[in-house]
Amino acid sequence: MKKKYTYPVVLTIAGFDGSGGAGIQGDTNTINALGCYPTSVLTALPVQNTGGVKAIHSIPPEIVALQLQTILEDIRPDAIKIGMVHTQELVAVIAAILQQYPDIPVVFDPVMVATSGHRLIEPATIDKIVSELFPLATLITPNLDEAAVLTGNAITNVAEMYRAGAMIMQKGCRHLLLKGGHLPTNELTSLLWDRQGVIVTYTSEKIMTNNMHGSGCTLSAAIAGYLALGENLSDAVSLAQQYVHRAIAEGADVAIGKGNGPLNHFFEPQQRVKKEKPRYNNEASPK
Repeated sequence: MKKKYTYPVVLTIAGFDGSGGAGIQGDTNTINALGCYPTSVLTALPVQNTGGVKAIHSIPPEIVALQLQTILEDIRPDAIKIGMVHTQELVAVIAAILQQYPDIPVVFDPVMVATSGHRLIEPATIDKIVSELFPLATLITPNLDEAAVLTGNAITNVAEMYRAGAMIMQKGCRHLLLKGGHLPTNELTSLLWDRQGVIVTYTSEKIMTNNMHGSGCTLSAAIAGYLALGENLSDAVSLAQQYVHRAIAEGADVAIGKGNGPLNHFFEPQQRVKKEKPRYNNEASPK
């Protein structure tokens, strides 16, 4: 039978989460739930549960590079999500390969601080991320803890979010989604920036639950998923935030683990989407 169709593919480049809510597990749950097809590259093996991270085992950079090259030569992604990249060597190999594919949108969640508050990245890696990965990313999605790391300033209100966003945009970003979920307010505010300033402000009611493990991973994976489905950036961000809000709400009363529990990614799973197979046979070719 002639193969006429393919699926919207999202490649996630991220760390492992044995407790299932974040990292590659959270990403693949999200991508599957949106009707897309997930592929993955493992960057690290954190030893963690819902209570926090106990250790991090690094995957050798040459193995990460081989994983990435092997996937890209066979299955062309329609969008890429990057999560945990915690060493300078990993930044270098990922950037070197992805810069060969400038037509594929990239959503980068600069994972620096876990939901539990555990710091996941060495300070020396931050400059490398800013100089090599920020320019490649279509969108970066830091939370307020990560924005504080990037700016050196604590962020305690929406006015400070605007100042922090302006500072981060000066670091070479194309688009920035600054997430305000950590503010002590009943309303969640997030700001989407381009190089001219804030272009969209998103607000929603905050759900009071500690089942937030992997919420940042889920949001960035969902944005990549909606981009793969053909949405423009602002609509992809809006739809992804609606998806995460529902996933938190539907999992808020569920006990998984003793700490920060996961979202309910499959509250309303979509059938996997079929689309016409492109003429280039869905094989990634460096530009």
